[in-house]
Amino acid sequence: MKNQNIYKLGLAVVVAVGFSACTGLKKMVKKADMVNYTVTPNPLEMHGDSVAVTIAVTYPPKYFGKKVVLTVTPSIGGKNFKPATLLGEKAEGTGSKIAYKTGGKYTYSDKVAYSPEMKNAPLMVKATGTVKSKSKDIPEKKIGDGTIVTPLLVKPTDKSIIGKDQFQKLIPRTMEAQIFFVINQSTVRPSEMNSESMKNLKSWVSANMKHRFGYDFKGCDVSAYASPDGELTLNANLANDRAKKSSEAFMTMFKDKKMTLAPAQSEAFYNKVTTAEDWEGFKRLMEQSNIKDKELVLRVLSQYPDGEVREREIKNMAKTYSEIADDILPKLRRSVMTMKADEHARPDDMILTMAKNSPDSLTVEELLYAATLTKDMNEQLTIYRNAEKKYPNDWRTSNNVGAIYLQQNKLQDAKAQFEKAMKADANNKIVANNMGIVYRWMGDRKQAMEMYKKAAGAGSEVSYNMGIVYIQDGNYAEAVSSFGGTKDFNAALAQTLNGNPDGGMSTLDAGTDKDEALSHYLRAVISARKNDANGVISNLGKAIQKDASMKERAREDVEFLKWRENAEFKALVN
Repeated sequence: MKNQNIYKLGLAVVVAVGFSACTGLKKMVKKADMVNYTVTPNPLEMHGDSVAVTIAVTYPPKYFGKKVVLTVTPSIGGKNFKPATLLGEKAEGTGSKIAYKTGGKYTYSDKVAYSPEMKNAPLMVKATGTVKSKSKDIPEKKIGDGTIVTPLLVKPTDKSIIGKDQFQKLIPRTMEAQIFFVINQSTVRPSEMNSESMKNLKSWVSANMKHRFGYDFKGCDVSAYASPDGELTLNANLANDRAKKSSEAFMTMFKDKKMTLAPAQSEAFYNKVTTAEDWEGFKRLMEQSNIKDKELVLRVLSQYPDGEVREREIKNMAKTYSEIADDILPKLRRSVMTMKADEHARPDDMILTMAKNSPDSLTVEELLYAATLTKDMNEQLTIYRNAEKKYPNDWRTSNNVGAIYLQQNKLQDAKAQFEKAMKADANNKIVANNMGIVYRWMGDRKQAMEMYKKAAGAGSEVSYNMGIVYIQDGNYAEAVSSFGGTKDFNAALAQTLNGNPDGGMSTLDAGTDKDEALSHYLRAVISARKNDANGVISNLGKAIQKDASMKERAREDVEFLKWRENAEFKALVN
């Protein structure tokens, strides 16, 4: 019985071998090395969030079994690409046919989501041949390398935007008084120098001469007018004389011991502008008046641009003109004296102290300005919080608290602050930019880009932030465009990824972060792409000297695949 079983087992083996031989599977396994694979790109590259590959396969003549159904599966880092099905010329099924006698070619393309296991892993291919119910595995074979992940070097230097203050160290101030004249005269009457408006101006000047933080009196605009009745030349001379007499009256006034203002005692202090016929003033007063025929008068003004014609037509309305002469024209015979000054705001040290100790005493502009007077992030945060507490409806206060939270990597706290700011100003572009950063940090690049588009026009920061997203999305040309003339690591990275290593190197050398470890590392990557051995070793050495973690990064980086057996490289990274 034992011999009989051995006989049956031997017979089964013979049958199986014979079957494999006649199906061609054994030959395909034995001669698997004759199959040629051309991988593009090689090494594989991370692009966006995925890794794509194109494999051109060439099967030699008299290799592919006529009835074989071959399932081919590339893989990298334990992740499979989609399987491809190839058919011998007599095989049944769906797939590409490969001739037995002449052999054949097949081109395969696919992409898979990137995972860290792919960073330093070979591209493998395995295949299983089947004829009817019989199958045989063809040994797994390395056909390429993976994966270049240089886009992951992008720095999270997203640029938030602070809501700027409108604080003014010198605050423009003005005060106005009017001097009225008798018809056809330019004498400044004492009563006019003691009018209510003049008293207010004098009080304003006197008070501000003693201002706590100082007032700089800059000048006085003198606008002198004549009413639009009478001959034009006479009116022109009258207006000029009224301007002169008004400024002289002011010069005399500011020589008084009680309110001596030296600058105002000089004619250069006064800027004189005259109007011979004040038709604009006439029109304004007519519109405000209760004169019965004012609409008729206004119609005359619109129909006749010539002053003499206007005057004649209006005087033809005898009764109406009498009212105009009594109620309107006297108000046009005047000089308007506008004193101009710059008020000094609180000094910086006082503002900063008050912002810390008595913030309720400051305006929102002063509080926002105070935060710019310190480089201490925690002090800035305290000031912005105080500003938000007092002025919660000003979007800048919540926005600026959020911007500090971003600097502190408090993502959810920042998000909550920007949401408050959006409630205060739903369409604010600055807040949209900052919210875009939040979404990118949360991994939602699509929503981040939507926010950046809404933020267009808020500043160069928006375009820069878009550049970071474009690098992550694999849109390197768009990234280069978005970074524009920026000179820093991310701009250099975009140029390098976009096929311009020389441009990337130049940008690095001119960059604000040119001496950082990562910048030296990128120089080493660029040197490797240019096959510059000295550049690889020298720049990598500088990177490792500044940051020891660069040693492990370089050891696993496929950018340096061809340098792994270089003695100097090995000495650096091991």
